[in-house]
Amino acid sequence: MNYELKNLPERTRKPRQFGFTMAMDKGLSVREAEDFVATCADHVDIVKLGWATSFVTPNLKEKLKVFKDAGLPTYFGGTLFEAFIIRDQFDDYRRVLDKFDMQFAEVSDGSIDLDHDKKCDYIAKLSEQVTVLSEVGSKDADKIIPPYQWIELMQKELDAGAWKVIGEAREGGNVGLFRSTGEVRSGLVQEILTKIPFEKIIWEAPQKAQQVWFIKLLGANVNLGNIAPNEVIPLETIRLGLRGDTFLHFLGIERKKTNTTPPFEVE
Repeated sequence: MNYELKNLPERTRKPRQFGFTMAMDKGLSVREAEDFVATCADHVDIVKLGWATSFVTPNLKEKLKVFKDAGLPTYFGGTLFEAFIIRDQFDDYRRVLDKFDMQFAEVSDGSIDLDHDKKCDYIAKLSEQVTVLSEVGSKDADKIIPPYQWIELMQKELDAGAWKVIGEAREGGNVGLFRSTGEVRSGLVQEILTKIPFEKIIWEAPQKAQQVWFIKLLGANVNLGNIAPNEVIPLETIRLGLRGDTFLHFLGIERKKTNTTPPFEVE
């Protein structure tokens, strides 16, 4: 840090097991990736190349090298996995992971109907090759999964070999864990946390209000994902209580209610 401030919440240090920030790259150029790591590498733990953007990204190997040289692991979005699976190309997908020297992979079923036992089988097979992140939740806003089922799916995927499970929200933060307005399905989150350890979950939370909600609930070291590159540093200030939204939260000070009565007479 550039100077000292007292009474900040303690952040876990990299390489972290929790307190993760997962940034989403939706098509950064090589130069943009270089600028991003120069500014944000200390505050990012892993970079996801969103959905199937890696298929059309020019100079992909060169960009991946920028992240790797900065000590940032990367992985391809779960939609790419689904694109291979629906075309019956699982072995081709595994070869792609090897071709690009990927150390992580995401297994999801947000866009396809995939038997859950089969999904767990994919997790188990891929976990022999890479570290697996598995995503739970649908990209279909009309598909509401009850809390008990979220818990069951998450636990089975962890048991199958997933390192962490991801709570689906898409890049817009308006499905899965959230209502179409972006409001957190708080009852769902609270119930999940009764059974699944918080350090095992990455909550996709692209909107600032969502990030604030999770940080106030679970502290500075909650795992958050789908963070836009230009929101990484703002998020870190929220984690540290250095932005208005959490400014008093970590100091144990309650914000005083504003007195609406004017302190003088208005003529």
